[in-house]
Amino acid sequence: MSDYVIREVRPGDAAVIARHRVSMFLDMGDISESDVPALAAATRDQLEPLIASGEYTGWLAEHEGIVVAGVGVLLHRLLPRAGDLGLRHEAYVLNVYTEPAHRRRGLSRRLMLALIDWCRKQQLTRITLHASKFGRPVYESLGFTPTNEMRLVLRP
Repeated sequence: MSDYVIREVRPGDAAVIARHRVSMFLDMGDISESDVPALAAATRDQLEPLIASGEYTGWLAEHEGIVVAGVGVLLHRLLPRAGDLGLRHEAYVLNVYTEPAHRRRGLSRRLMLALIDWCRKQQLTRITLHASKFGRPVYESLGFTPTNEMRLVLRP
């Protein structure tokens, strides 16, 4: 594992994160090859200012100077609730991806541990994510539990 370096996301990383995001959706079967160019460009264009402003942060794993895995987080505010009356932020985890040649080496776990550690230091009260069937075992082993979330997709 010492040949992998974990580092925080920097403003110039938007293109590689966009490439990983598109690859993640391809691997899950959620998009087709024809969707790739538009989704990659839109993701890159939206990530650049979010990274610069600090609204999006994350961690990347590099191997021999090349980014091979990553995880991101968007922060959003939570209103007070029972047991937590303060104005808090929640971390929403996204863009968890490892390139195929580097899978099964614990990179997702290392990246998630870096994210969890950062969230604790930020005194965040919750971390949420949508787990693919591939990622679910890693998240469960880190203490994540299923919730009662539901979704309604509205199309323009």
